[in-house]
Amino acid sequence: MIFRTLSAAVLALLAGTAVGGPFVPHDDSVVLAEVTPGTRHSELATRELAARRLDVALPLAQLYIKQARNTGDLRFLGYAEAVLGPWVGPRSTSADALVLHATVLQSRHDFSGALDVLERARTLRPNDAQAWLTSATVLRVLGEYERSLAACDSISDATVVELCEQGVRGLSGRLAAAYGAIQQIDSQPMPPEERAWRDSELGEMAVRLGRDVEAEHWFQNGLRASPGDFYIRAAYADLLLRNDRAREALALLDGQESLEPLLLRIAIAQKTLRDPGLAHSSARLAGAFDAEAQRGEGVHRREQARFLLEIRGDARAALAAALENWKVQREPDDVLVLMRAARGAGQPQAAKLATEFVREHGMQDARLAGLMGAGS
Repeated sequence: MIFRTLSAAVLALLAGTAVGGPFVPHDDSVVLAEVTPGTRHSELATRELAARRLDVALPLAQLYIKQARNTGDLRFLGYAEAVLGPWVGPRSTSADALVLHATVLQSRHDFSGALDVLERARTLRPNDAQAWLTSATVLRVLGEYERSLAACDSISDATVVELCEQGVRGLSGRLAAAYGAIQQIDSQPMPPEERAWRDSELGEMAVRLGRDVEAEHWFQNGLRASPGDFYIRAAYADLLLRNDRAREALALLDGQESLEPLLLRIAIAQKTLRDPGLAHSSARLAGAFDAEAQRGEGVHRREQARFLLEIRGDARAALAAALENWKVQREPDDVLVLMRAARGAGQPQAAKLATEFVREHGMQDARLAGLMGAGS
């Protein structure tokens, strides 16, 4: 999974969290930390300060998480984890630190670990909105919709509750109604990250409803609200690619090569256009997936499955990656890549768990309809 739009909402909510006795710089010229991209965290002088002062550790960890999200460089998650280390042990008294730690675990696809840490955070602060929202996000990715709805309902902000709940309902048999309900939410008073979340949900729902023109409208709106949201950019690129608009996809993704999920879409567009840059993009992707495998990580396994299927044309390897991915996350795009890989490999029954999941939950998706009807 790439970072969900909900992750942006979580960080936005956390940005407003109050911490006892915060350090407030006397003016904007005060430097809290020098954070050079690629710098080893162990070399930062702020490490000792962050280990002693929670009011330094929290914003620094937030900065690293944001850097990981904006650059796709997973090293920043490690930096965030190191900063939070002294504050998230068994005797932790900081719900804020625990929620940020759970965000790091979520980003690494340690969903079980994230849920455990969030439960600890709620023990300290039962009504913590960030803890409940992150729990709802993780449970939704896992396909545990009833538990996700319960987590949504525990959030105090009525608009966030509505967005959270309708997003889940749209995956479990009530797509058209959820789409209509979210359209009724007034986006004008929302902060940019929340507005982008709303528009992203609407764009994805429109895609699943087969309303691509409407989906494009919502994705464009979302990017206007939050130009750096690469989750929306990836979804919009997929829409363009599916509609034979590869050149527009390349334009949309120009300068985004550092993020593996976006580089994948660039490579798919390059293959469609017979662009000579494909060889370089393909090599970079292969190297990134190999590096993840060596670290024992599977953060981009869905993208790896698509790479193997759509770039390399190796359906059997793609199926193996898609099956591993299915063990971790169960969103519509995970269903889609598994079914396509299974059919490509001549083993449609290999996607049986995914098709059963779709039927069990009444998941509606125009992209899946043809594959489901083809006996996969």
